[in-house]
Amino acid sequence: MSNPNLLWSSDGGSIREPRSSRLTSPPRGNKPSRPPRRGSTSSLPIDPADGIVRLHRGKSARGGKPGTLVVGLPGTDSDLDKILKQCKQTLGTGGTRQRRILVIQGDHRAKLQLLLEALGHQVKLAGG
Repeated sequence: MSNPNLLWSSDGGSIREPRSSRLTSPPRGNKPSRPPRRGSTSSLPIDPADGIVRLHRGKSARGGKPGTLVVGLPGTDSDLDKILKQCKQTLGTGGTRQRRILVIQGDHRAKLQLLLEALGHQVKLAGG
């Protein structure tokens, strides 16, 4: 046991120091908070519920890909699903509903404005 580089020996077992006495750095903690997960709804626009439908151009809801966000549509969840289905069929694109916000794939604000005005909604272009 006189060899300082010896880690294990059959006559005495492990001769290494216990792990707790070898720690030199302080324990981990106080990590900075993580950014929101991809696809989270925390960065979506707020629904003002003033009777005006707003069409936003955004990338935040789709992980960096362009999309059109439709905010402020009146009606129940089933009404929003029907409007979403009609928009997707008319535009020939995909989309989803996150709470009361419709997310249409691609930048289709001009076409959506015409479609929603034909359905009787007051529409404004918002966000660029």
